[in-house]
Amino acid sequence: MNVNDTMRASEFDPFSESYPTLLNESVAITGESGEYFAVYKANFIAANVAALDCKILDYGCGVGMVSAKIKERIPQAQIDGYDVSQASLSRVPPALRAQGHFASNIMDLNPPYDVVLVANVLHHVEPANRLFTIREAADLLETNGKLVVFEHNPANPLTRRAVRLCPFDENAVLLSPKETMEWLALSGFESVRVSYIVFFPRALRWLRPLEKALGWCPLGAQYAAVGRLA
Repeated sequence: MNVNDTMRASEFDPFSESYPTLLNESVAITGESGEYFAVYKANFIAANVAALDCKILDYGCGVGMVSAKIKERIPQAQIDGYDVSQASLSRVPPALRAQGHFASNIMDLNPPYDVVLVANVLHHVEPANRLFTIREAADLLETNGKLVVFEHNPANPLTRRAVRLCPFDENAVLLSPKETMEWLALSGFESVRVSYIVFFPRALRWLRPLEKALGWCPLGAQYAAVGRLA
């Protein structure tokens, strides 16, 4: 663990116990909980990226919210997790830990992986270190493996408000889809594409079936960048 990792770990350790509550409070404007967004990401992975029996690494897994939902959605997959915060890893559900490796040291993982997921992590990484982070994740992939980056969309005003109100996003620096795509291209990924996601709050949930057709629209609250390792 380098100095930057140690700093990030100390930043997130205090929030490990209260993370679900703080997350729910920060997204309350949408009418949903943090669980809704975790399920959304798991469904995206299952529908667009992962095979049934693949190995997936949740890079920056935190307390395992997204990992758990992916396991529910793709039971045959092995889900591993990496996070610099030991306090967060200690709160990963025991059943999830039993089926895979969850570690704060990259060397304790079990690569290569078919899919590496980096969900809402990069905005916590200093811009100067983002390329290193993407390349570190890429090194854990199988040839032709896929990297999936979920990030907040800075073009969405409600997203910026949620980030501003969230205690563990105090030092966050949002990054545009263009920046994310550039990092992936510089790290050896091909066929990089961006899909915008999460358009309608709960009050307009009857419109949510339209979201699959709106991936091109840059107004989604978040976006997913997907690249295949050459």
